[in-house]
Parts: sequence; C-alpha cells; structure tokens
Amino acid sequence: MTSNLDPDARNSYRLITLAARLVQRRQDDALAPLGLTRAAVIALEGLAAGPLNQEQLAEVVRVQSQTLGRVLTRLEGSGHITRTRQSKDRRQFKVELTDFGRAALDAARQAEIDAYPDDPEISWKVLQDELTKFIRAVPPGRDPEVVPFVVPDHHRSPRRFPGTRGHGFRGQDHPQQ
Repeated sequence: MTSNLDPDARNSYRLITLAARLVQRRQDDALAPLGLTRAAVIALEGLAAGPLNQEQLAEVVRVQSQTLGRVLTRLEGSGHITRTRQSKDRRQFKVELTDFGRAALDAARQAEIDAYPDDPEISWKVLQDELTKFIRAVPPGRDPEVVPFVVPDHHRSPRRFPGTRGHGFRGQDHPQQ
C-alpha cells in the first residue's frame, strides 16, 4: 500500500511525534519528584481559576468523567484537591485546589518550563502557530481519551484563550454545546 502523503508532511509528522515523546519524557522526569503526572497537572490546571464539579472539569480538560475520577482520587489522597458533596445535588462533588495543590501546580509549571530546551535558535511563537494550524486541521472527536496539553498562561484564565470557543485550549476550536 502506498501513501499519497507528501514526503515533507510525512517527515514533519515523524518530527512532531518524536518531539512530543522527547518533551513528554522530560516533563515526566521533571514532574516525578513532585509526585505528579501530566494528567494530574492538567486536572490541576483546569481547577486553577476556581472550583468545578467533576463533569465540568472533565469537559474543560476534554476527558471522560470516569477517567478523570481516577486522577482526582489520587490528587485527593495526596492532598492536592478536596471534593465536597454538593448540597443541591448530593451525587455531585465540588472539586477544589488546596493550598498544597496550588503550590504543587506552581512548582509543576516551573518544572515543565525547565523541561523545554533553552535554545535561542528556536522560534517558539512560530512553532506554536504552526502546531496550532496542525491541531485545527485534525478532525475533532477521534479519541475522547486524549488529554491535550494545556498551555500555561499566567495572564489569562486557563479555561479561555484567544481564538477558542468554550474549552480554553489554545489551538482547539470546538463548537459550544
């Protein structure tokens, strides 16, 4: 079977996957001393602007509520979050960062920043723009378990970025429901 994919596109895809694996390994190594995983940091990022219930948080970080529940159980056990039963609907829990969780999130953000290469030859803005175009070109809804990396932006709420509608992931443009 032959591919009609342009060789430059195929090589670019390979570079994207290689770069992703390298960054993920570096992030994993940087987060390990903090006792956190990338999935945990993404959940903490989703709570940075304030408490949410589990379903809202699952929507913000784009995972199924059941998948998120396992991450939240670990975060609650380690003291990073609290889950408080809602008085209006006893089936739902308000999920909130603790002071320890907020400090861990700050440390994780710095650890992730430190995991990136410090090379003045890399044009991060150009890379971000090109990857954003790539992400927008990929049809949504193929894998609901994929957890996108939430770009930390200390100047804006982690839930909303310019150019997005509703979910707050830079480069992820999904219709509101």
